[in-house]
Amino acid sequence: MGNGWNSSPQSTPDSGWVARLFHTESYTPEYQQLKFALHHQLLDRINLEALSSIPGERARLEIRTALVHLVDQEKTPLSRAERDRVVEEVLDEVFGLGPLEPLLQDPTISDILVTTPHLVYVEQAGKLHRTPVQFKDNAHLLRIIEKVVAQVGRRVDESSPLVDARLPDGSRVNAAIPPVAVDGPLLSIRRFGRYALRPQDLVRSLTLTEGMRLMLEYCVKARLNILISGGTGSGKTTLLNALSSYIPEDERIVTIEDAAELRLQQVHVARMETRPPNIEGLGAIRIRELVINALRMRPDRIIVGEVRGEEALDMLQAMNTGHDGSLTTIHANTPRDAVGRLEVMVGMSNANMGVRSIRQQVASAVDLFVQVTRFSDGARRVTHLTEVTGMEGDLVTLQDLFVFDKKGLTEKGLVRGAFRATGIRPKFYERLAACGLELPAHIFQGFQEVA
Repeated sequence: MGNGWNSSPQSTPDSGWVARLFHTESYTPEYQQLKFALHHQLLDRINLEALSSIPGERARLEIRTALVHLVDQEKTPLSRAERDRVVEEVLDEVFGLGPLEPLLQDPTISDILVTTPHLVYVEQAGKLHRTPVQFKDNAHLLRIIEKVVAQVGRRVDESSPLVDARLPDGSRVNAAIPPVAVDGPLLSIRRFGRYALRPQDLVRSLTLTEGMRLMLEYCVKARLNILISGGTGSGKTTLLNALSSYIPEDERIVTIEDAAELRLQQVHVARMETRPPNIEGLGAIRIRELVINALRMRPDRIIVGEVRGEEALDMLQAMNTGHDGSLTTIHANTPRDAVGRLEVMVGMSNANMGVRSIRQQVASAVDLFVQVTRFSDGARRVTHLTEVTGMEGDLVTLQDLFVFDKKGLTEKGLVRGAFRATGIRPKFYERLAACGLELPAHIFQGFQEVA
């Protein structure tokens, strides 16, 4: 979930934002050729081994001095602004990620998607925009990908053409190269804001209402097991981060993720991350193994970034055996779909459990589903707060406590709708009251228009 999570659709940049961010003339073939010529000349003249032993700022200053000297020797006529720009871009090639550096410096960009060397998109405020950013060719793009994965000790080549990595700022990187990628290397960067959003920020951005926020706060404090469901890019991880801020400081939290992107505010957090197999296909550490290991670490809370496979069974069993207050996310379009996905994933564990037994595990483990949806205007909203009330026959029974009803689009293409409380008081109301957390009755009658 990127930094652009639930920015108000009205804040979508106007059509001139790209021109202000980038110099489109920088991507002409002639300019690219000049930049690469300077880059190669620089590499011929500097001692990379000696450079690696120099502190970063001093090294950048010395390289800048050498570049200015090279530019002065160029026969191509350049203005002062063009000279400064070409120096900065060559420095980005040496120290950064080349053409992607201006995008990485923009805090409003949440996703960077490189489809071909000449086709780069970004997501801002939930909407995709094409940028003028270009790479010289496939080899240039591949070199940048190799630079990214080398920073985290990973490798990408024909024998291992898929890679997940993480940038120093926490951004998540996925790359695919030929032969898996048909038309050349593919690169996707999911960025995260410099500051984790708080629940009140989500209320202000109309992701949910104050009544919904208050109920979620009490549910976390009362140690209910909460499962956040939604589609890709809907904001599940951002919401999980926000809700985790309600966990008391005196509790030990263990987090488990495929790629570490959770940013909890507490001090006592033990973080674990999966590991891919090595070149021989050995040594992989999966989420299921980390969940089992977490149970030996004396956790008060277990937070799994996302359940997507057989680890669902271990997570449900942990919730059922004294690890209340656990949080996790799952890909699903509705709370009912999330129940079905959990059934399928538990079945993947080869536990030889019947469907009814699996559903009993789900019904007794999960207390609340929080459904998040990204709409066509880029806004993210919590569309369902749904309580799990138990079993009725062979079915897991659910009841909606709050819903978001979509009513159409405005003339500007913004989604119209309303948050609505269903009037049902949850079965866990007494559980909250027993913890000294009494919800005011009026929040179960609330109604709030969004236009």
